[in-house]
Amino acid sequence: MAGLATVFGSGAMTNSMQEIENNDVLFVIGSNTKENHPIIALKMIKAKRKGAKIIIADPRRVPLVRFADIWMQHKPGTDAALLNGMMHVILKEGLVKKDFIASMTEGFDDAFRKNLEEYTPEAVSKITGVPAETIIKAARLYGGSDKAGIYYTMGITQHAHGTENVFSIANLALMTGNLGKESAGVNPLRGQNNVQGATDMGCIPNNYPGYQRVGIPAIKEKFEALWKVKLSDKEGMTATEMIPAAEKGVIKALYIMGENPVLSDPDVAHTTKALKALDFLVVQDIFMTETAELAHVVLPATSFAEKVGTFTNTERRVQRVRRAVDAPGLAMKDSHIIMELSKRMGYDMPYHHTVEIFREIGQAWPAMAGMSYARLEDGGLQWPCPTPDHPGTQYLFKGGFPRGKGTFTLVKHKPSVELTDKDYPFILTTGRQLFHYHTGGMTRRVKPINAVSPESYVEINPEDAKRLAIEDGKKVKVSSRRGSIMVKAKVTKWPAVGVVFIPFHFKEAAANALTSSTSLDPLSKIPSLKVSAVRIEKA
Repeated sequence: MAGLATVFGSGAMTNSMQEIENNDVLFVIGSNTKENHPIIALKMIKAKRKGAKIIIADPRRVPLVRFADIWMQHKPGTDAALLNGMMHVILKEGLVKKDFIASMTEGFDDAFRKNLEEYTPEAVSKITGVPAETIIKAARLYGGSDKAGIYYTMGITQHAHGTENVFSIANLALMTGNLGKESAGVNPLRGQNNVQGATDMGCIPNNYPGYQRVGIPAIKEKFEALWKVKLSDKEGMTATEMIPAAEKGVIKALYIMGENPVLSDPDVAHTTKALKALDFLVVQDIFMTETAELAHVVLPATSFAEKVGTFTNTERRVQRVRRAVDAPGLAMKDSHIIMELSKRMGYDMPYHHTVEIFREIGQAWPAMAGMSYARLEDGGLQWPCPTPDHPGTQYLFKGGFPRGKGTFTLVKHKPSVELTDKDYPFILTTGRQLFHYHTGGMTRRVKPINAVSPESYVEINPEDAKRLAIEDGKKVKVSSRRGSIMVKAKVTKWPAVGVVFIPFHFKEAAANALTSSTSLDPLSKIPSLKVSAVRIEKA
């Protein structure tokens, strides 16, 4: 979010899902799309069948590689170098879109171009492990297309330099003019059905709803008038900043909603210690999660099927949500719980129905001013939708960027904060699998799913397994500088030699017991979950 918002003025997916089928080139980097976004992957495969070319950059042989024309199996943490290498070729071979750069961008200066000089395909090959000729081929394919889309997820962002990775992706799209038109853009794929909606509504520490900055006096005054309450001009903390603050006693209480940081945050032991240090912990959730078990008070909320309102999906489409079943027991809608707490703390929120909240969103954010529940009845609308007669916006940046011009950002390759050594010779990368979601709070309660995917595993390349005398299906001990877990070995050619993979859904073998909470991106404060140094031993 921070990267694209800085460069373009918006951090959302620039295109629509329907446009994917009409891409000429699809560049998928840091995304196991077929498992994590299967509907989008189906559209990518349809594009392939219509003649599109697919480029994949991923340290693992993810399922979509089967459909790829080019697969760049780069070392985890070398994304910026790889992208700079592609841009080096595009610049050298004259594939840049000069007219687009001149009219729509800024920062394509001597310093930016000179920085790319050192990222020759040969030099980048030494950093990434990708053959120089493959880098050249990928650059020519992407640079030669006028309808190229880039698709990425947390494989790009969950690094100590994740924001710079996003800057590099934006640079590539700006250089080739693949923005501001149909089936050409930069598309961060959101991880669940309302991640986009949550950030749209201000669930990030530096923004009010609609990405309006907290520290701007005029914005603050606007929301004070709307909500009839005095507001602070200080930005809040990110989740990764709150946990160490709790451990140090700077934060005395936390209110956690629909999140399970005991398993999802890096360094499980550190997170658990921090939460136990709180004077008061409130957890609002639909199940008794590992985090809820630590709480002083648990507030039972409702699931998606037990509430009304709207969700905003990854393509910026706002859609109605309707209650299918009544909530069980004492469970209440999240909005009702929040309003009741607010009332008891001295601020009476004047809402009687979610439709009133939705109307207020339009008053607060011009991008949704033209929406209403009635207009969302027929499949929803994509923001920006500024007026009641506006059809919604299929793709962003037609005619320009919200910030004026798109900005090139000089990015240099930085080695990952945590490197391998003789004690910890493997790179661990983590992620999701098809059958489970997040920390398994919902999916691991479904018996048929558990029958298919009952336990965790560590993927290890056959060469590494042979050298360590590790057998497929046998338990191994995986250790980092933070802790150890016991997990079943899965010997497969999916990871490269020296790289292992563990899904993070399973509390019995929590992958985040191994990851670091101290290696944070300086801008986004996102932890480096995709590169951790580990060792593997026979159990």
